[in-house]
Amino acid sequence: MERASTAVMIPTTVPPEKGIDESCFGKSDRVRFWREARRDLEFLTATFRRHRYRPHTHDTYVIGVVEAGCLSFVLGRTRHYLPAGSLCFVNPGEVHDGEPANGGFSYRMSYPSLGLIERLTEGMPGARAGATPSFPRPVVSDPEGYRRFHRAHEALEREPDPLAVDEEMTAAFGLLVRRHSTWRGGEEAGGRAPRTVAVMRDFLEAHYAESIDLERLAGVAGVTPYQAIRLFRRTLGLTPHAYLSDVRVRRAETMLRSGLPPADVALACGFCDQRHLTRTFKARRGVTPASFAGCGPRTGWGNPVRR
Repeated sequence: MERASTAVMIPTTVPPEKGIDESCFGKSDRVRFWREARRDLEFLTATFRRHRYRPHTHDTYVIGVVEAGCLSFVLGRTRHYLPAGSLCFVNPGEVHDGEPANGGFSYRMSYPSLGLIERLTEGMPGARAGATPSFPRPVVSDPEGYRRFHRAHEALEREPDPLAVDEEMTAAFGLLVRRHSTWRGGEEAGGRAPRTVAVMRDFLEAHYAESIDLERLAGVAGVTPYQAIRLFRRTLGLTPHAYLSDVRVRRAETMLRSGLPPADVALACGFCDQRHLTRTFKARRGVTPASFAGCGPRTGWGNPVRR
C-alpha cells in the first residue's frame, strides 16, 4: 500500500506554538455549511474562536484540514492538537469533541459517507472485497495530501463544472485513503462492545423519539442504573443521555435534509421544543438546524456565529 514518506504523526502531548491571526480572520466565529447533492456529500468551512463542540459522532467519515490556528479535540481517551497545515481523520461512529486552542482556528471539513468512500476507492491496490477503509491516526502531517484536499474543497465550494470537481474530489480522497488508511473486514463501529452495552445502544437507536429514563434503559439490558452508566461510559465514551442526544441529532439531520421544518423535526426526534433542538444540534454540528436545512451549493458566508 502506498505511504507518503513525508507523512508523520503529530505529537499529541505538545501544545501548538501560536494562535490564529486576527488581522486575517477577525474576532468573530464564522461558519458556512453546504451540501453537494449529487454525491450526498456535506462540507463545512469555519473559523471558531468561541464555539466548542460537545462529544458527538457522525455516521460518516470526517476528513479535513486546519488552515490557521489550532484545533484541540479528544478522541477516545487521548487529546490531540491539530495545528495549521495538518490533516484530520475521524472514522464513522468515533466519539470526539473539538475546541479552539491558543485563540482559535480556521478549518475546512468534509463528511463523506462510507458508501461514497467505498465507491471512490473501488479497485484500489490493497483493498479487499467487503473491507472498508479505517484511519488509525486522527492527526497527520502530509503537505501534498493537505494541498490536494484543500484544492478539492475549494473547487467544491466554487467550481460550477461537475466533472472538474468530481476529478478533484476523487483524486484527493483516493490519495488520502491510500496513504493514511488501513482496511478492515466490515466490522461494525463499536462492535466489540459488551453485549449489555450493545443492547442499550440498540434500544436508544430504536426509541430515540420517546421519553426514556435510566430505570427503563437499565432494565432492557438487565443491569442496575449504576451499572448502565458505568458500562456505557467505559465502552463508548459517552453517558447514555449524551449518546441519546447524539442519536437524536443524527436523526434530525436526516429529517432536515428531507425538508421538514425544524419545529416539526424537534418534536419528531424527542426534543422538548425547537430551542432544545437548536442548542443540542449546534453544540455538535457547529451550525443551527435552520442553517443546516437551508444550506445549498456555493452560497456565501452566513452571519457570524456568536456565543
